[in-house]
Amino acid sequence: MPDKGVVIVRPDELGPAEHKTWRHLRAESEAPENPFLDPVFATAVGRVRPQARVAVLQEDGTPVGFFPYEKGPLGHGRAIGLGVSDSQGAVLRPGIRLDPRRLLAACGLAAWEFDNLEAGQRPFLPHAAEALADPVIDLDEGYEQYTDRLRRTSSGFLRQTRAKERRLARQAGEVRFVYDCRDLDALRALKRWKSAQYRRTGRRDRFAQPWINGLVDLLAHGDDPDCRGLLSVLYAGDRPVAAHFGLRSPTVLSWWFPAYDRDHGRHSPGSILLLHLLRAAAADGIRMVDLGSGPARYKDTLKTREMRVYEGAVIRPGPAGAVCRLGREPARAARRAVRNHPRLARLARRMLEQAGRLRTG
Repeated sequence: MPDKGVVIVRPDELGPAEHKTWRHLRAESEAPENPFLDPVFATAVGRVRPQARVAVLQEDGTPVGFFPYEKGPLGHGRAIGLGVSDSQGAVLRPGIRLDPRRLLAACGLAAWEFDNLEAGQRPFLPHAAEALADPVIDLDEGYEQYTDRLRRTSSGFLRQTRAKERRLARQAGEVRFVYDCRDLDALRALKRWKSAQYRRTGRRDRFAQPWINGLVDLLAHGDDPDCRGLLSVLYAGDRPVAAHFGLRSPTVLSWWFPAYDRDHGRHSPGSILLLHLLRAAAADGIRMVDLGSGPARYKDTLKTREMRVYEGAVIRPGPAGAVCRLGREPARAARRAVRNHPRLARLARRMLEQAGRLRTG
């Protein structure tokens, strides 16, 4: 597509007509309705990340594609919301032929980095450095059918989790679950628990970054049925003991920020919450819960299948592109080496946990 067919705007400059077209193109692609590729998410990121932009691809003045991104120094671009976005790419009319390097040139980018490029993004897939497993839970047949399957594959998980819920109720008070909770105190508790978990495990505290904190608050107050934040809380007595804040579309829920009160850790309140959440989500029309890439034992237990997402970068020839490559490739290669070697992964995890213990005293 020629450069004159690309118009660059801020996300908040897109109006209702552009949102409608964006979602229509997304539906035509037959990709899952992942909320991270919705215009509401792009607009929310734009409010906390001033360099967020959307390239609108046009034919005869009609939008035929949308490419959300962020532009950094030296033309170093990144997927919009990189670091917290679980699905990335462009929304294109089926059949559109796209040269990603020409698109980057139109956007004034020397490179575009992604770490959760969704499958089906054909123009960008040749630039992927690694494929990652993205476990999901399919609920299109309902919660009871899902738990029937879980009994066959992990019967101990269901039995033990329900026993722990009964013990939690005996020791801490009646267990109550709220699927769509508007309790801002519970959201603040979730952030505290999650920040403590990040520090304890030696990882960067996402909620110490103002833009992520602000993004969650914006999405928590959203009311667009096609893309909004969803806070779910498990209470024991009058106290929240576990919570999850995710992003949802009409049919897909992204498992985003789960956390629990460690004072009740022996009861596995996070697992109790997740089972309640799956039941309520299935009743609410959610057909798939995207657990997100990244290893976790509970994901292996609960998943019904895996999708593929991709990490990599599109880099244009030239000095600025070379600088971007030199700046990112060593760190990406190191992460790739750790992920692909279980012993290195275990060692890295232990080192992070030790660093976390030192940090938290």
